[in-house]
Amino acid sequence: MPLSPRMPDLAALEVLLAVSHFGGLGAAARALGLSQQAVSSRIASLEARTGIPLVVRSKRGSTLTSGGVLVAQWASRLLEAAAELDEGLAALRADRRSKLRVGASLTIAEQLLPGWLVALRAQSERNGQGPVDFVFAAANSDTVIAQVRAGEVDLGFIEGPRPPSGLAHRVIGHDELVLVVPPDHPWTRRRRALEPAELAGVSLVAREAGSGTREAYVAALTSALEADAHARGNAAGAGPVKVAPPALEFSTAAAVRGAVLAGAGPAVLSELAVAEDLAAGRLRRIPVALDLGRALRAIWAGSPQPPAGPVRDLVALAARHAAVAGRGSAR
Repeated sequence: MPLSPRMPDLAALEVLLAVSHFGGLGAAARALGLSQQAVSSRIASLEARTGIPLVVRSKRGSTLTSGGVLVAQWASRLLEAAAELDEGLAALRADRRSKLRVGASLTIAEQLLPGWLVALRAQSERNGQGPVDFVFAAANSDTVIAQVRAGEVDLGFIEGPRPPSGLAHRVIGHDELVLVVPPDHPWTRRRRALEPAELAGVSLVAREAGSGTREAYVAALTSALEADAHARGNAAGAGPVKVAPPALEFSTAAAVRGAVLAGAGPAVLSELAVAEDLAAGRLRRIPVALDLGRALRAIWAGSPQPPAGPVRDLVALAARHAAVAGRGSAR
């Protein structure tokens, strides 16, 4: 049930209680640090709003009317509840300032997030805000999206070809997927890039369904195949684009990488996850005629801007770190 427009505000009720407690307008004014004229004006406004005479003014002082006594009793209980609410809100704000629940897709969780969290904690301590406690969960992108929607985490980080519907998001960096094979794989002797049609017929070692890596690869490959069909003028009768099912599925990039090293087959992984293997020659990157760049996104529920506090701080810090990493790779 909505409140009546005659409902007084809490500040006016505090003035009435002071008059009741201290026994007059002058004493209440001194206790509140206001002028007697200001207190008298607020009581008059309160009476006008409620439609009830609350104070009797005389040369000998001011006293509450019978109605004023009753309103003061009700106001006392209301202000106690308001004080409890105020304290609770302050505690929640402090908790949000000192604790951050983060969900991240596995590539970001394994390769980027640890450095971001360490930097955020150091930044908070330098700014005199105290340490931030992190509650952190790694999962695939679909699971992280569900966690943010359910309020299980305050902030999520995902990879994928498109932002999730119904959630606020911000691109904080970019990543590239690469096709990798062991050094003795026949593809290492190729002189030209693999075409989308060739890739479509290859069963890769892959991440599980719901993974941002897998979704981004399939989306890029499907788009390229549809563009090729359209360019050949046979898009209308070509039927749905078909991509070979995975040879093996794993729930982590580390497991996919291990399977490729063991000779299970080629795989598409984040360049971040295999950078050391490529540098050491344990894996080889195979060129593909396919755009495998993807956006890294922060996601949260609510307003378009990240909530103030550690959520906003971490989003900004992640974007700065990703920009520095991008400049470094460009050099």
